[in-house]
Amino acid sequence: MSNVSAAYKLASERYAEIGVDTAKALKKLGNYPISLQCWQGDDVRGFENPDGDLTGGIQTTGNYPGRARTPEELRGDIDFVLKGLIAGKHRVNVHACYSEFDSGKKVERNELQPEHFKNWITWAKKNGYGMDFNPTFFSHPMMKDGFTVASRDKKVRKFWIQHEIQTRRIAAAIGKALGTACVNNFWIPDGLKDVPADRETPRLILKEALDECFAEKLDPKYMLDAVESKLFGIGAESYTVGSSEFYLGYAVQNQKLITFDAGHFHPTETISDKLSAAMPFVPGILLHVSRGVRWDSDHVVTITDDLIAIAQEIVRLGRSKDIHIGLDYFDASINRIAAWVVGMRSMQKALLFALLEPRKQMVDAEKTADFTSRMAWTEAAKSLPWQAVWDYYCEQNDIPLDTQWLAEVKAYEKNVLAKR
Repeated sequence: MSNVSAAYKLASERYAEIGVDTAKALKKLGNYPISLQCWQGDDVRGFENPDGDLTGGIQTTGNYPGRARTPEELRGDIDFVLKGLIAGKHRVNVHACYSEFDSGKKVERNELQPEHFKNWITWAKKNGYGMDFNPTFFSHPMMKDGFTVASRDKKVRKFWIQHEIQTRRIAAAIGKALGTACVNNFWIPDGLKDVPADRETPRLILKEALDECFAEKLDPKYMLDAVESKLFGIGAESYTVGSSEFYLGYAVQNQKLITFDAGHFHPTETISDKLSAAMPFVPGILLHVSRGVRWDSDHVVTITDDLIAIAQEIVRLGRSKDIHIGLDYFDASINRIAAWVVGMRSMQKALLFALLEPRKQMVDAEKTADFTSRMAWTEAAKSLPWQAVWDYYCEQNDIPLDTQWLAEVKAYEKNVLAKR
């Protein structure tokens, strides 16, 4: 018996003493797919103009060597992560700017077709990945004066509405080809650097534009719409058209998924409390799990109290089919492969921690207003040997332990990334 298996045996016995079945927890953990964001691998460059500057509230810092430069390199990096360093079956999240033009003839974003993502679809199908999708409303000359869909300029607005219409069709084609619903997430950077004189008009324009974007009925078996708010963006510090209140109202009224990004709210807000508050009114929730540090929302996900709280709410709600978990960060200051691995593993660990908590004792105490016992059990969960269960999960899935995977990434960096 390996040291990992021996430690797991002791841990499972310890958990069994308080009525927690570790085998069931591990089985449930495998039922939580996480959508890996492709843009971490190439600093949100995409393939339209990979050497162009990022604009529209998007900024990546750092210049660590080894950035993926081509679709093949990016997909190869993702394969290296999902096939050898992460346990479970997962998804890949792709932006519209990652289109490919095999004919060599580039088309504009408002004319994109499913064929421009056929290589992504073929690759995902071959490897058993699900896919999610996003229209790309940033880094484009048709973003005028900080606005896209909410622009007062009809020409600008028409361009971006058509872009969203096309991405919905692309997402539906992806979902149909892969046999799993593709979430198409709507986020725009529209806003103003300083305080506006008229906050209402852009929001009325946006509401009308959204109605037009979503007018075409597409089968939810293949495509799900989600709308995402943001507190502020670079160059939109004082006013964002798509605020939390705006999109929550729109999602409820039109029965769209609401997207909660962990870094898109006030610094003292956490999205964990929002899940149970929104779930009774919307068909589902999309999570963009990131880590906010002061003003920046897109740091690599690590195990924090906020992350554990998010995972606890996901597990406690018992609505895994209605809560879609995706990562959303981009860090070019460190090895990009390692950033993926840390974020994916941290999310999985947080879910495992939540699956192993002494839930019955906590709930029973709360039902009888025994808040002392509830607190005691909540704290006890933090010192139970969940790490031994995690190591066993890695070993059973033939995935390197936390003390081992970095060596594989460093070797990949030497043999692959350093040659770019």
